[in-house]
Amino acid sequence: MSMLRNASIFALLTLIVGVVPLIMSVVYLTRPTERHLALMRPLSLAALFAAVAGGVLGCINVLKFVWTRELTGESYRVIAVGAAESLVPVLVGFASLTMAWLLVAVGMGRRGTGL
Repeated sequence: MSMLRNASIFALLTLIVGVVPLIMSVVYLTRPTERHLALMRPLSLAALFAAVAGGVLGCINVLKFVWTRELTGESYRVIAVGAAESLVPVLVGFASLTMAWLLVAVGMGRRGTGL
């Protein structure tokens, strides 16, 4: 939880956008309509772009730390933590998209359209 408290507003937004398709897939699973499926496509693209942007922003912040500080043993630890944290939006976005599209596949099966 401390990571979320330390996260920037942009990082929090990328995490939220990454989870939106998962929520929409639950809606599609409960009520599989063409309209809900049509919404999944642009929401999935937004989640992909948000995940990539969040990861790139994290890398930029790590590189900014590298070029503004003297490199010591402690700074290498901070760099490693920053690099790991920069991958969190990518992981959340891709994991959410994986689960979302698996739920959509189940919803398509319930609807009778198949894959």
